[in-house]
Amino acid sequence: MKGKLIMTVEQAADRVAWERVRNSGIGGSDVACIMGLNPWKSAYALYAEKHGDVEAEDLSNNEFVYWGTVLEQVVADRFCELTGKKVRKCGTLQDESYDFMLANVDRLVVGESAGLECKTANGFKSKDWDGDELPDSYYCQCQWYMMITGCEKWYIACLIGGNHFVWKEIPRNDEFISDMRAQAIIFWNNLQSNIPPEVDGSESTAATIDKMNKDKLAVDSIALPSAAEQYIKCIDGLTATKKVLEEQLAQAQNALKLMLNGSESGVFMDRKITYIQIAGRVTLDKKALKKDLPDVYEKYAKVGKPSMRFTLK
Repeated sequence: MKGKLIMTVEQAADRVAWERVRNSGIGGSDVACIMGLNPWKSAYALYAEKHGDVEAEDLSNNEFVYWGTVLEQVVADRFCELTGKKVRKCGTLQDESYDFMLANVDRLVVGESAGLECKTANGFKSKDWDGDELPDSYYCQCQWYMMITGCEKWYIACLIGGNHFVWKEIPRNDEFISDMRAQAIIFWNNLQSNIPPEVDGSESTAATIDKMNKDKLAVDSIALPSAAEQYIKCIDGLTATKKVLEEQLAQAQNALKLMLNGSESGVFMDRKITYIQIAGRVTLDKKALKKDLPDVYEKYAKVGKPSMRFTLK
């Protein structure tokens, strides 16, 4: 097996030390961000964390992360029960050519050129695991581990909703690995040269930019570079298109409402349309309450967290 062991399982029990090693390079959970295959974190967000522009999200109190860690052994045990295979813990490995390429492998399969990745998933995510399906980010992760270890295949096992267990075999994909490796090298070299990835339209990138600018914005106005023109024109054009599309959507909805002819629902082939009256929302006249009962208002008023707002006039 390839890969240099840089942290044993026992050493990784020190979470501070483990986080330090993890943040010193690119791991299996990072590479999907670089490849644009992580729906929750963009390449730009990953860069900002690695570059120190924003702090990485604190997952110490995250219930999903906690139970994923606690149930890792349970998932591994069940995999062994169903397959008759034996596995062993490994630790953190480093690529033999690039020291920034890291693999925190859950298990290696005894007697095979293979490893095992243990996962847990919400019951609502069961469709992601139907048949031969699995989340793209996990596919990237397993291929990354095969790249570093030299293994020919990787197993992934997942406990879904606490009562449904699946496992799959993922063969090594050298073409995918070659592309993934190249993109990781480019990302890392750019990180060392302070060159961020291009921004995208994901919520992850937007949230990252907000974090970077929170409490740091100067009140004075600046002259933007000429490159701003293309983005302003883009926003203007898309805003106009959005308005037209919203009107077309409303027109289609209104036509269907008339077709219901007073009924609260209708069907067309396998589609169901409903048009019902819902109860009015209870609201509070905060202005009147503050005026008439200021003490009560102050006692129960809650101030939300500051947020960032972008406008173009």
